[in-house]
Amino acid sequence: MGILSRFGDIVQANVNAVLDKMEDPSKMIDQYLRELNENLAEVKKETAGVMAEETRTRRLMEENQAEAARYEDLAKQALLAGNEGDAKVFLAKKQQLESAGAGLVTAYTAAHENAVKMRQMHDKLVSDIEALKARRATIKATVSVAKTQERMNKITSNADKAHGAMGAFDRMEDKANRMLDEANAMAALNTELVDEAKALEEKYSKGASNTAVDAELEALKKSMGL
Repeated sequence: MGILSRFGDIVQANVNAVLDKMEDPSKMIDQYLRELNENLAEVKKETAGVMAEETRTRRLMEENQAEAARYEDLAKQALLAGNEGDAKVFLAKKQQLESAGAGLVTAYTAAHENAVKMRQMHDKLVSDIEALKARRATIKATVSVAKTQERMNKITSNADKAHGAMGAFDRMEDKANRMLDEANAMAALNTELVDEAKALEEKYSKGASNTAVDAELEALKKSMGL
């Protein structure tokens, strides 16, 4: 029974160790299966040993029973021959064999139970491994989808950041336009004012000069009889 408990502990300990360090299920499921296959190889070896022990104890038990039966036959033959003393010797030997045989029966019963349980453990482990192999593709596909979703989440986050940057650019553009408007307004305020009186004075000065020229021209035409 101890060997069964020991192998149960080994399998469980290895499984827990794999689960504790699990990071990427798509990779760790392969590691998990490798661990179980290693356990299976060890269980097979021990199962074969337990089954061999069962066979050996059964053989010893059957040989003991056959030997006891043989001495009983010899005792019968001795009685038929009228040798009661020889019959007693044969029967004493038979009882001695039967006493030892009781221990062999007990040993065989225990060996048989161990063999049955080890075989059950072996068969269950094989079944579990096959079931996990069938589920491995599903697990890996699920992990692949999860990784794709993670990448999409990052892209969405970056897109949100870009949208925020666009808003910042809009604010900076508005600020730049306000700065330009203010600069243009300041430039208009700083433009030198035109002296309107001086401009008008120049206008009338030019007008007076033109009148004098026209008068002299008329006088010259008159003197020439034109």
